[in-house]
Amino acid sequence: MSTPTYPPQAGGWTGDGGWGAARPGRPSHLPSPEPDAAPAQLPGQRRSHAGFGLRGPRGDRHLLPKESLGQLSLPVGDDGIVIGVDPQNQPAVLSLLRPKPLDVLLVGSLWIAQLLALRAVAVGARVAVETARAPAWTQMAQAAGGGQQSVSVHDVRQIAPQGPSVSSPVLVVRDCGAQPPRNQLAPSPWQGVATVLPFLGPKAPRLLNRADLVGLQRLSPQETEVVARVMRLPRQVAATIPTLSDNALLWCTKDHQQFVLTEPTDAETGLLGAPRRMD
Repeated sequence: MSTPTYPPQAGGWTGDGGWGAARPGRPSHLPSPEPDAAPAQLPGQRRSHAGFGLRGPRGDRHLLPKESLGQLSLPVGDDGIVIGVDPQNQPAVLSLLRPKPLDVLLVGSLWIAQLLALRAVAVGARVAVETARAPAWTQMAQAAGGGQQSVSVHDVRQIAPQGPSVSSPVLVVRDCGAQPPRNQLAPSPWQGVATVLPFLGPKAPRLLNRADLVGLQRLSPQETEVVARVMRLPRQVAATIPTLSDNALLWCTKDHQQFVLTEPTDAETGLLGAPRRMD
């Protein structure tokens, strides 16, 4: 690239500390050009564009015919709450926050319910807990969210509409004992409802039938018979439920079953304690 040349100036700072002479051939009594007047282009000098410098190389534009728009796709993997690992040691992800209402039945301990609540907060959800044992949720509610009011605790039948939205999804945890009252909140998009049962009571068949998703910690053989009949579990799957460890769960619908091993982090263990089946 050749060295750029610059037009001579009418006067400027010189090496000997004085002003240079006026441009030869220009009478000194004539007015100077206006500051915004463009200087004359010298032979061989490339024209620049104000604010953009010299023109660079220009390539062809990349255009897509509108008929091809339907062929575009964006691959997106599973999203949701990581609840553990599957038997192949792959991450197991549970989508509790969806654009349509979701009803989850969780038969297990307070430990697994609070773990799900903590992980829902970690992905940006608000958690509203309707419970008959508020003191058991207070410490977790204060620790969740890093100082934000991410978890609210309400007495039974005292929970108000939560106003879920795509930018502020809500997980409602109903920890109301083995015979919970009817949910007072209307089904709403971007609001998942997780009903926690310590064991299967008289209302279990109705609750199992109504649930979109069921999570099971270890059950007694009698409870397993009820679940296997209502959820249509294969015999080998049902036979495993009474033998599950404290941090293992079966997540199932009437068409699909998945065993998951839940692995708490050090922070979760420090707050909630070790995995357990009974409180």
